[in-house]
Amino acid sequence: MTTAPPTPSPRWEVQRSLDELGTPLRDVTFCVVDLETTGASVRDGCAITEIGAVKVRGGEVVGEFQTLVDPEGSIPAFISVLTGITNGMVVGAPRIEAALPAFLEFAAGCVLVAHNAPFDVGFLRHFATAQGRAWPDFEVVDTARLARRVITRDDAPNCKLSSLARAFGSPTTPDHRALSDARATVHVLHALMERLGGVGVHTLEELQTYTSRVSAATRRKRHLADGLPHAPGVYLFEDEGGRVLYVGTSRDLRTRVRTYFTASEKRSRMGEMVALAARVRGIECATPLEAEVRELRLIAHHKPGYNRRSKFPEKTTFVKLTREPWPRLSLVKAVLDDDADYLGPFASRRAAEQCLDALHQTFPVRQCSGRMPALPTRTPCALAELGRCLSPCDGSVDQLTYGAVVRRLRDTLLHRPDDVVETINHKMAVLAADERFEEAGAHRDRLASFVRAASRTQRLGSLAACPEVVAARREDDGRWAVHVVRHGRLSAAGVIPAGADAHAWVDTLRAGAETVAETVAARPGPVPAATAAESERVLRWLEQPGVRLVEVEGEWTCPVRGATPHLTRLAPGPRDPATVGLPSPVAVS
Repeated sequence: MTTAPPTPSPRWEVQRSLDELGTPLRDVTFCVVDLETTGASVRDGCAITEIGAVKVRGGEVVGEFQTLVDPEGSIPAFISVLTGITNGMVVGAPRIEAALPAFLEFAAGCVLVAHNAPFDVGFLRHFATAQGRAWPDFEVVDTARLARRVITRDDAPNCKLSSLARAFGSPTTPDHRALSDARATVHVLHALMERLGGVGVHTLEELQTYTSRVSAATRRKRHLADGLPHAPGVYLFEDEGGRVLYVGTSRDLRTRVRTYFTASEKRSRMGEMVALAARVRGIECATPLEAEVRELRLIAHHKPGYNRRSKFPEKTTFVKLTREPWPRLSLVKAVLDDDADYLGPFASRRAAEQCLDALHQTFPVRQCSGRMPALPTRTPCALAELGRCLSPCDGSVDQLTYGAVVRRLRDTLLHRPDDVVETINHKMAVLAADERFEEAGAHRDRLASFVRAASRTQRLGSLAACPEVVAARREDDGRWAVHVVRHGRLSAAGVIPAGADAHAWVDTLRAGAETVAETVAARPGPVPAATAAESERVLRWLEQPGVRLVEVEGEWTCPVRGATPHLTRLAPGPRDPATVGLPSPVAVS
């Protein structure tokens, strides 16, 4: 694939100017907050009685905030005993309508910290919503959650604020008053950060994703992401010998790769892969679609041990309708230039067999193997006796009648799936009425395999027949992404630079695009010049809202009454519990 050199986006340049490993904790301003309330749950009508907060940066206190709040109701006696806040103390105090905006102004631009943050932040968000205020996009750190990952029973008996304050020697003793508890939480936060610094946690991002399940050895490898750009592309994890272990793609290479060294990555096999990795190689791409396509090609080429999908695109199966005096359906591994009709490709032989069963249930064509002479003289099989085969072998049907069935079958494969859909839906309804739900579900699976295959064949075959399709779409960053597709293969990708002549730039991109060889372009059947997976990714992009066709060479069409509309009806909807496991029938257009 040839790509035009992308013009760097100013957005990426701003990101590159940031600290490459995230935001250092010393540069973060934390707002440590604590609330006192009339009860444990805001859903029960409980209200805030006091807000206390301490703003700290670089280990130094830069401001404090404290206010009592009139809860507009009576404070329960046991709450007054616990906190020392009485009804008389809140008389004349500001209501939450005034106290909350003052706190939000104090905390603006900070990272919120609280001990058991869901409680405190939940109350604040609730009252912000009640006032019609948009909740600021605060980062939140929960010291209770963090302590549970760091503290052992030897350090403290539990992770309550009072226990942690005592264990870390806080100069402020928590006493269920908001400001005192916030001050104690500040000391606990700093003590936790000091401990985590010893295991390589130095940034806000690392603090947020820290978990004891991530080994120190894995954390030390986070430097492998250092040389990667904040741009779409493909990344390859390699071992000491240069063997590719894993291939992935992302819209932001550096950010994505860094997650492999934090708690964000929870797949156990990825932990094994990271332990073996010695380097990460990045390939920057002009557009996310180009990155997706390159990922598929690299996986197919390297067949990495830790990738599970797309490693063997060559292992496909097709359903073939033969061209002979008495045509039949068969499963084959490749498409030949033999004027036959093909359905597929299928990713697995099992899916192809399910599709074949659905077709045989609808069309009674012969299922025996081998070619049959124009005037056969064979003995009929059991299928003929069951009425599931027209039995041309013993002369039970003439070629004209058999040919009419085959023509309907060919039309079903290439244009309209209605016959199969109607037949399988009827069988499903009969079985469901007899409460034979497992059998009905099996029929549903066969129908789904057929409809997906028919849609895939019609869509891929149409795109593969086009010598060239050029399309553009305005991406989220406002720039125009352009792709050149030749016979279903992505041949070039790029982004129109700001201020460039769009027509001239697209002409240059087309001139430098990868050429599809005539032998590849002339492939028979629905096989594109790329793998089916690649062409489907391209189709998914082409079918997005906002895509504009710049140039189409050939005819890019799809049957109006084809299989694709049926795909939206395959998802099961609400149904009686007795039919759980049995999807809804597919409607006929």
